[in-house]
Parts: sequence; C-alpha cells; structure tokens
Amino acid sequence: MQQIIDFILELDKLKGVTRKVKPLGLSRYENSAEHSWQLAMLALSLSAYAPAGTDMDRVVRMLLVHDVGEIDTGDTLAFVEGGWKERKAAELAAVERIFGLLPEPQGPLFLALWREFEQAETPESRYANAVDRAMPVLLNLSNEGQSWRENDVSHARVVARIAPPIQAGCPALWTYLEARIEDARQRGWFGA
Repeated sequence: MQQIIDFILELDKLKGVTRKVKPLGLSRYENSAEHSWQLAMLALSLSAYAPAGTDMDRVVRMLLVHDVGEIDTGDTLAFVEGGWKERKAAELAAVERIFGLLPEPQGPLFLALWREFEQAETPESRYANAVDRAMPVLLNLSNEGQSWRENDVSHARVVARIAPPIQAGCPALWTYLEARIEDARQRGWFGA
C-alpha cells in the first residue's frame, strides 16, 4: 500500500508543471495534470471517430500516463523544433524512476503503456497521439492563438507538427481542424 501512496503523491507534482496554453476564460496557464485529464475526456468523447475496434480503455490509460515524465523534465511547447531525442531520453529516465515507485506488476505495466504511446505503432497509441496533438490546437483556436502568438509559432510549424499524427490516428479530427487552422492563419493568430 505505501508504494502506491508514494506513487500517487509523486504524481501530485504533475499539477505544478505549467504548460504554455491558458485554459479558456482564465489568465493562468494550464498544468500537465489538467491536460492529461482533458485528453482522456476528449478521447472518450471522440470515440465514434476512432479507428474501428480501438480499445478506449487502453487509450485512456495511455493518456493518463503519457506526460508523467514531465514531473522531472517539465513541459516543452509541442511546436518546438529540435532537441526531441534528448527530451525523450530524459522523459524515459523520469518515467522509469516514477513508475519504479510502484510494486510489480503495476510499474512495468504503466511503463509499457508510456512506451506504447511514444512508439505510436498501435491503433490505440496513434489515436491517443492524435488527441494529444489536437488539444493545444483546440485551445488556441478558442483563444485567438494565445500560445502561438506568445511563443512566435508559425502556421507552417503547427501544421507540420500536428497534421501527420492526427491524420494517422483520427483522420476525421484532422478534417475538422484543417479548415479552422487555415481560418486562424487568415485572422493572424500565428507568430512569424
């Protein structure tokens, strides 16, 4: 029991990891725990658009663990270019430490879910990645490009970063987003 309590209390630190986008109607930035919860809800809500046979329970479990490494590494803006190999190595070390707090078989199971998300080779992990890439876009589309403008993120950089994983994991979601992203470009909601 104590190992599980220690793990859960370690996860509380995810609430203190600040991201670059603001929740709607708030002046503060969201945190990674809020982000993970919202992704799980988005994935379940969009389940009719997931590939046939997608195990939604597995998707939700992946989304709940996918950012746990940020407890040690912090969050990186999704649209940053370069440094991803080093970032992912640091996240792996972090999740190995954090999931290592749990007893067998829980720790290895959570680590396997994290790895599956990162590899994006299963229908569930591709769908989970699509949802993860879409949520910051949905928030930016709803707040006039707040984090894109604040961080000087171009339209081309957003499309290059999100289009392939969203198309691979949830094509209908990309169809929905593509025109709205173009409209945001025309409105001047992107950086240089």
